[in-house]
Amino acid sequence: MSAITRPHTTIPSGLDIAELKGHILRCGQLGGFLTQSLIEPSELLVKKCDVFVPAAIERVITSENASELKCRILAEGADGPTTPEADAILHRRGDDIFVLPDILCNAGGVIVSYFEWVQDLQRLFWGEAEVFDRLCRILERSFQQTRARARRDRISHRMAAMAIGVSAVQSAKRTSGLFP
Repeated sequence: MSAITRPHTTIPSGLDIAELKGHILRCGQLGGFLTQSLIEPSELLVKKCDVFVPAAIERVITSENASELKCRILAEGADGPTTPEADAILHRRGDDIFVLPDILCNAGGVIVSYFEWVQDLQRLFWGEAEVFDRLCRILERSFQQTRARARRDRISHRMAAMAIGVSAVQSAKRTSGLFP
């Protein structure tokens, strides 16, 4: 893994987003923005922050580093960034870290793709506001169902989301048969 650099020894309030955007506009890339001191990727994973979004590769949160995470919210932008062993550790930490599993965190794009398919079939096209409204309602309902299931069954958000998904597929198969 390559190291990531930054201009100061500490970043107490995070990165300057306006400065970061300016760098990207000037250079066409994020690379080179942080240049003075090095942070190893393994160290970056355990820096204190409000929201940590592993969004690049899978299996970066492992049993070796899960107990060291110092974020309030873990929003999994990548597919499978947390190993099953790490997920168990995070679940045992309880309310210490709120985990938004990849199955929920990544659902928006899949849902909007479905909306596009439905609109194409019907030759009826929604405006941006309607797409956003429908998306938000589905995501909010899914989030609330997942939280309720996790609390009810005392399982992780990931297990709750997966259980709800499996139940929905099972119900659909029962209703329509194996080959509809």
